[in-house]
Amino acid sequence: MKHYDIIIRPLITEKTNIQKELSNQVSFEVDRRANRIEIRRAVEQAFKVRVTSVRTMQMLGKTTQRGRIAGKRRDWKKAIVRLMPGERIEFFEGA
Repeated sequence: MKHYDIIIRPLITEKTNIQKELSNQVSFEVDRRANRIEIRRAVEQAFKVRVTSVRTMQMLGKTTQRGRIAGKRRDWKKAIVRLMPGERIEFFEGA
């Protein structure tokens, strides 16, 4: 897989912004089949940064209900990437 196949999108929330400022961690939604080594290489290639560690977790999709019709959102995988000191990834600076 190529690095643009592994990284689906960055996760921009209040919690991830705090993690980015305090401990230099960035969160991504990644392909469910990717492992930590592939995620590390993909982030280093795509953003030209050095990565210290990668933590991954499987996120279960929520069940939803509209009247009698029940459904389920898709399951996905989250990766929290810790960058080396001095490295930065800027997503929405100045927005």
